[in-house]
Amino acid sequence: MNDSIYDFGLEREAYQPPRPNHGRGEREAVSMRETRSSSRRAGVKRLGLIVNPRSHRNQGRTALSRVPSDIIARAPKTRSELKDVLLMFADRKIDILAIDGGDGTVRDVLTCAGDIWGTDWPDVMLLPTGKTNALAGDLGVPSNWSLEDGLAAAQAGGIAVRRPLEIVPAGADGVPVRGFIMGVGSFVSATDLAQKTHRAGAFDGIAVGLALIWGIGQTLFGSGRSSWRRGSRMDIHYGDGADRMHGTTPDGSANRYLLLASTLERLPIGLKPFGMPRAGLKTLLIDAPPRRLAATFLPLLSGSQAQKLDDAGYHRVDACSLKLDIETSFVLDGETFPAGAFTVREATALRFIIP
Repeated sequence: MNDSIYDFGLEREAYQPPRPNHGRGEREAVSMRETRSSSRRAGVKRLGLIVNPRSHRNQGRTALSRVPSDIIARAPKTRSELKDVLLMFADRKIDILAIDGGDGTVRDVLTCAGDIWGTDWPDVMLLPTGKTNALAGDLGVPSNWSLEDGLAAAQAGGIAVRRPLEIVPAGADGVPVRGFIMGVGSFVSATDLAQKTHRAGAFDGIAVGLALIWGIGQTLFGSGRSSWRRGSRMDIHYGDGADRMHGTTPDGSANRYLLLASTLERLPIGLKPFGMPRAGLKTLLIDAPPRRLAATFLPLLSGSQAQKLDDAGYHRVDACSLKLDIETSFVLDGETFPAGAFTVREATALRFIIP
């Protein structure tokens, strides 16, 4: 079981839009920005806190027992409750949105917020209590960070900017989901393995490493007909300005072993599947069946930029966006979502409070 507040990816209605923000008007939007700006200048911080009681290190605790009374704190149990809480936070013009949970909780909050804040989000504070906290690791937020630590960092001006992935289903009714690590193909199976390592007591980078080793073993020693090796059909078209490390962009429909996309700059346990750390939307696309995997996976994961990786079908492409049509499910920050056609792009830049 992951740390999601609800089984977000298991319901088709998960793609219903959050409650619309229409009717507030530009005047109120300007007022919200001015109010937050004036409170920041005065050193006053209105903080709204989302607590996920199901997060790994929150289990067995009373959800809001350790929260100071001057903080607006809620522990929503359903998607509709989460949307209502976020709307209430916007009405109260919070300066800081604190999220007590793991990567799945962050994904749920960013998705349910919809267009509530548009391009003028409050600063985001992470209190990483989940089974996986890849975003916190990228930002350098320690696992034992407290509200007091976060507020002190906010006063000191510690800020890092990241743009979440935004995955928009095709069609007029398509509503985005937002997160930081997306995977298709063998990544879905590897995520299932990671859930097993959670049950065995392995978390964070250890779980990622064990799942990776297990997945590589299944691929290396499985038969040529195994689902791990044959991949799945993906139709991929990168947007204008795509930057491939070597050669031309690998557009088109083909069987692919794996597609991995992220806007994080650093992944757990030092993995560098996209090459050297950098900002922006980065992708790794591996042809199926994967070639020379035994000889290439260590250079690949350590960030090697050798031409031989590209020649063997391991393609690294940076892009502002890509269009994707897949026949199997995809995973976003630990949650499985149904197959279909999507646009994958960078979302609004968010300011995260860091040490």
